[in-house]
Amino acid sequence: MAKQLQVQVVAVEEKVWSGEAEMVVARTTEGELGVLPGHSPLLGLLKEPSQVRVKLAGGEQLTYDVAGGFLSIDANGVTILAESATPATPDAH
Repeated sequence: MAKQLQVQVVAVEEKVWSGEAEMVVARTTEGELGVLPGHSPLLGLLKEPSQVRVKLAGGEQLTYDVAGGFLSIDANGVTILAESATPATPDAH
């Protein structure tokens, strides 16, 4: 089985989602960033507003509309700490 990322999507008021994923794609103020297992440590400012996509094993994808916050990558995985994070509607974007 391929190595997985530990991912947490956290809003100020609540933990939105937590689990394992194959890849995370987020838009920072520096541009869009794809994160795979083994990525170098990084702290990025999320572009506002934007979306975070969490790609799960088996091809499923979770998409969240986020406002403000940070993307943190460390040896333990990826944490999205946003002011708000809500599941994106399928017809958005």
